[in-house]
Amino acid sequence: MKNSRRTFIKQAALAGAGVMVSKVSWSAKSYKRIIGANDRVRVGVVGFSDRHRSSHVPSFMNHYKELNFDLVAVSDIWNKRREAGAALWKEKMGHDVIACRNNEEMYDKKLVDAVFVSTADFQHALHAIEAVKAGCDVYCEKPFAETMEDNRAALKAIKASNKIVQIGSQRRSGSNYQAAENFIKSGKFGPITMVELTWNVNQPGRWRRPKDVPLLKEEDTDWKRYLMNRPHDTFDARKYLEFRLFWPYSSGLPGQWMSHQIDTVHWFSGLQHPRSVVANGGIYAWKDGRKNWDTISAVFDYGPMNDPATGFQVTFSSRMHNGDENPAEIYYSNGGELNLNTNKVSPKGGLTKAHAAEMGMQANLLPELSLSEAEPVIASANTGGDKLTSAHVRNWMECVRSRKQPHAPVEAGYSHSIATIMTNAAVHTGQKVTFDEKTQEVMAGGKVFKF
Repeated sequence: MKNSRRTFIKQAALAGAGVMVSKVSWSAKSYKRIIGANDRVRVGVVGFSDRHRSSHVPSFMNHYKELNFDLVAVSDIWNKRREAGAALWKEKMGHDVIACRNNEEMYDKKLVDAVFVSTADFQHALHAIEAVKAGCDVYCEKPFAETMEDNRAALKAIKASNKIVQIGSQRRSGSNYQAAENFIKSGKFGPITMVELTWNVNQPGRWRRPKDVPLLKEEDTDWKRYLMNRPHDTFDARKYLEFRLFWPYSSGLPGQWMSHQIDTVHWFSGLQHPRSVVANGGIYAWKDGRKNWDTISAVFDYGPMNDPATGFQVTFSSRMHNGDENPAEIYYSNGGELNLNTNKVSPKGGLTKAHAAEMGMQANLLPELSLSEAEPVIASANTGGDKLTSAHVRNWMECVRSRKQPHAPVEAGYSHSIATIMTNAAVHTGQKVTFDEKTQEVMAGGKVFKF
């Protein structure tokens, strides 16, 4: 496999392959001619989750034949999901798929070259570390990390490897988001002055698994392995299956939803993390035993750390008890707005001639522009629409071949994790939270935030 990859890289370089290979630049025949019909990239699954089943599976199926990939193994510590995953993939691929009791079994047998990581939120970074140390490329779901200790460890391990790691921030593979990035970075938008992020739904069943919880028995899984580096706790099927509702297994709204939207702020602005954040909220509607809030409002200050007079504000608000399931991201400048729901740039709210004249200034109004093809973002289980996830998975698969960096490299995950960890710290401490760039620690009330 390694020799065939080296051969491919050399020939791809001679052919002038770019960072993002288009659908027509490499055909199925091209791949077969270069690496041989039987030299496929063998992929495994770390965690046969709802996310994997609903989004990774169809996305992989869209591209695996053309790019000469194969799905060969499923690792899951719960026997029910392990067996279900192997059965589903056997049906999809038309051959037996090995069901592994844990990652060691899959890696020790040298079964795979690359893996999908789609486990509980707090495990993502840790599983990514295991994967790259086992010599595998990784498609890793977000949030990348829920503590700075895990975040730093995963960044270090991945950067020390030569492995391709794509973080599941699929907006980075959307043509409208790419057009927005280009427009803002071109300078035509003007300095960002504010960003409004909202994600509202009315879903009492979101992140709940009432049918599955009674089916999970401690003897059918490995609770100790599930906890990984979290504190010892007694077995709880809800914390296992409904982990998004319980800290320290998930930060909930910040890690699940805000991580997608705050990533675009980092991407468009070039800033790596907030300077500070405050948050407020609570459990106002769904009194179902959850510990993570069902409603949150967070306010961020962004800008250069060495220039506090320069920057902009970001707000994130989310509620789970009233909403149109239509996440919104609106960027503002003095000249108007860039709206990623309408995929339009407009002079709405810009400085008009009348108001400018009062101060002896010139009007500042953006033109009416449409971004590239709209990729609608919906608040369904796939958190981004099938087109975005499919394009993102394809980009990862292409980069596994070309060895180029993917659209959402590990640095993107590291940065969004700083923002989500800061928000979670604000939630749990009630403090204004800052970030220490020297120590790479989240600070609350002058102390390092620890869960």
